[in-house]
Amino acid sequence: MSPLYAKNKARQFPLKQHPPITKLEKFPASRSKQLPVSVSSSSGISKADAKPPVTAIAAMEECIDRAFRIPVFLSTSNTLNSLQQSFFDRLIAEIEGALLFPRTLPASEQYTETVLPNIRRLVFSSYGMLAINFRRFEVEITGTNAGSIPTTEPFWQGSVFLQIEPSMAFQFGLPILLVREKGTDTSTGLWTGGVSPLNIFVEWDSGNQSAEDFFNTVQWREVLANWTAEVRNNYFIRTEPSFGLQLQ
Repeated sequence: MSPLYAKNKARQFPLKQHPPITKLEKFPASRSKQLPVSVSSSSGISKADAKPPVTAIAAMEECIDRAFRIPVFLSTSNTLNSLQQSFFDRLIAEIEGALLFPRTLPASEQYTETVLPNIRRLVFSSYGMLAINFRRFEVEITGTNAGSIPTTEPFWQGSVFLQIEPSMAFQFGLPILLVREKGTDTSTGLWTGGVSPLNIFVEWDSGNQSAEDFFNTVQWREVLANWTAEVRNNYFIRTEPSFGLQLQ
């Protein structure tokens, strides 16, 4: 036997026999540890007012729950009355019920940039846009720079960001769903009749229709189902590898 052959043979180690891999169905309850909540006497918060401790598993389950939802840009006004707030809360439930994750500025997202770059970054990192245009200002035209006054009747306007954010999302190619409180921006920007496609536009009659009645209408269920399907299709296309798309 040559010295070289003996040296190579000495380096051969037997492989260990590992047990088969088992699937972890759930975390063992015995491993859950509560995250400590410290209450300082100088903070002015009593132990009775302190929030109950959150378990590590509960925090992880919350993250996992969000991970299975597709992020979408929710464009809305930051100032709402009680009726608008109840409608908005139900809208959030509808979006989450479709396994989508609503994101909005500045409530859930805020970057260290100015407004337009913030909007662009949120548009680029989302897979759909839902804009809800609530009544914000009741205005009356008292004069024009040229010509006659178009109307003397007061009318409602929404937030200016309800013009900017959906327009940027449309330019990027996101699937869009537009919801408007009746009488808002009827002759302004993209909310003017005939500007946006009718199949992505739905109106809530806040004076005669409750939030529950609106979300139970066939029109809402239809546009939500169509928009959700487009969002998931956009998610599939943008997360596919480039070579996979070329082969299709």
